Amino acid sequence: MAPKKKATKKRKKGKAIRKTTKGKGANYRSTKSGAGMTRKGVKAYRRANPGSKLKTAVTGKVKKGSKAAKRRKSYCARSLGQKKRSSKKTQNDPNSRINKARRRWKC
Repeated sequence: MAPKKKATKKRKKGKAIRKTTKGKGANYRSTKSGAGMTRKGVKAYRRANPGSKLKTAVTGKVKKGSKAAKRRKSYCARSLGQKKRSSKKTQNDPNSRINKARRRWKC
C-alpha cells in the first residue's frame, strides 16, 4: 500500500495595494518621513491578504530579549543585506530609502 500524500493548500498570491506616499490614501511613508509602510498601509495589506502577519516598524524603546527586540534585530540583519546589495551611491546616501528605513527602525 502506497503512503498517502498530505493535502497541501496552495497559497494564493496576495493582492497588491496602492504604492502611494502622498495624500489621504498614503500606504507608504515618504522618504523624508522615514520610508516603510504606514499603519493604514499595513491594515490595507492585511485586508487584501487574509492570514498575513505583517506588522509596522518597531520604533520605540524595547526590553532586551523581547519579541519586539527580536523583530528589530531580524529586520536590521535583513536590511543590512539589502543595503550591501545596492549601489555605493545608495549605500552612502543618508537620504536613501533603505538608510531612512534603517534609521527609523534604530538599526
